[in-house]
Amino acid sequence: MQVFELIRNKRDGHILSAEEIDFFIQGYASGDIPDYQAAAMAMAIFFKGLNDEELMTWTQAMIHSGDVMDLGDIEGYKVDKHSTGGVGDKPSLILAPIVAAAGLWVPMISGRGLGHTGGTLDKLESIPGFQVQLSSERFREVLRGCGMVLAGQTEDLVPADRKLYALRDVTATVASIPLIASSIMSKKLAEGIDGLVLDVKFGRGAFMQDVESARALAKTLVSIGSRMGKQVVALLTDMNQPLGTHVGNSLEVIEACEILQGRVDNDVAQLSFRLAAEMLLLGGLTEDLDGAMLLVDELIQSGAAFRKFQEVVTAQGGDPRTLEDYGRFPQAKGVAVLSAPDDGWVHGIACQAIGRLGIRLGAGRTKVSDPVDPAVGFILHRKIGDEVKAGDRLVTVYYNDADLADEIRQPLIDCFEISDSPVTAPPIVLEKLGVEDVS
Repeated sequence: MQVFELIRNKRDGHILSAEEIDFFIQGYASGDIPDYQAAAMAMAIFFKGLNDEELMTWTQAMIHSGDVMDLGDIEGYKVDKHSTGGVGDKPSLILAPIVAAAGLWVPMISGRGLGHTGGTLDKLESIPGFQVQLSSERFREVLRGCGMVLAGQTEDLVPADRKLYALRDVTATVASIPLIASSIMSKKLAEGIDGLVLDVKFGRGAFMQDVESARALAKTLVSIGSRMGKQVVALLTDMNQPLGTHVGNSLEVIEACEILQGRVDNDVAQLSFRLAAEMLLLGGLTEDLDGAMLLVDELIQSGAAFRKFQEVVTAQGGDPRTLEDYGRFPQAKGVAVLSAPDDGWVHGIACQAIGRLGIRLGAGRTKVSDPVDPAVGFILHRKIGDEVKAGDRLVTVYYNDADLADEIRQPLIDCFEISDSPVTAPPIVLEKLGVEDVS
């Protein structure tokens, strides 16, 4: 087969055969097909899409581009969660310890920052010593010992996705339903899980900015999972403002620790608890959502969830003292407090713009090889619906480059839309979709 012809066929809207898709994915994973041709194919799919059969074949080819994890010898229900990404998106750090503390297995494979959104692996690596790149053997050891593991893809697990994931980030092909769906489900289904809860975001800080697109993506994800014999549910959740108050790698771990210790109850806590409850429901630990939410609350109040987080941090080489002594995290050289320019109520927040300002500060990357500064970021003191007076604290900036901090000062203030009349904060969860909703 000629790669050029496959790219041209998809560019022109033709259907690729199973043999053609297998040839392309295996060739890219092995290195026989170069990045520039994979980028061209990604752009062709971005514009022309994949039909249902192409998408299933593409996802299966991604899964089998490397090893598939067999966790059959670990007795019990294995469940994971995936988010489509956003600004301040840290629920994985909160819900995984809760679910593991409840007795389910959580083999969580996560990614790095993509576009304007942060990555779970980048956040975890802000904990001194924490190792996210584990061999398959070590992955299983940590899972058996802790009931959970928080790691990146191994070299042998879905290598085609690992390469394509990084390529999409720098070729403006992130926001494609087929590419998002196949990326998510290939990683998750290669983990050997029984169930999956999906957090599909919509709004100004999401890749799917309108509800209709997010719903279409959610249905696609649920359909792939159910056709492959897994229990899958999806929540449509709001990303019209940063999730929680902390944006930036070490700052977001700190916020997660505060929530796990029962000290903070905000939107990211509420979402994390709901997602954890959905995971407990899939695992059959409770009969209904109310019971699952009660169990989540018990695990927070008893300290069991926070102890589980300390346990897995220790197992993966991190310093567990950092989770209580935040001075052990990487520290920014400077701190600047920005004030509200007017009286009123916060009507809106330019969520994606805040994410991109965080990248400029060093909290994310614009190309694959960029380093990430774990210390920098923002703490938001006002969210949508909050009243504010001129001169009140609006956002605190943690920076290591004073010139960059000065450059983003006014653009950051401009991200907050202040109105003269009260507004109501949007609900964090809009709806739930299961297999019955995609037929």
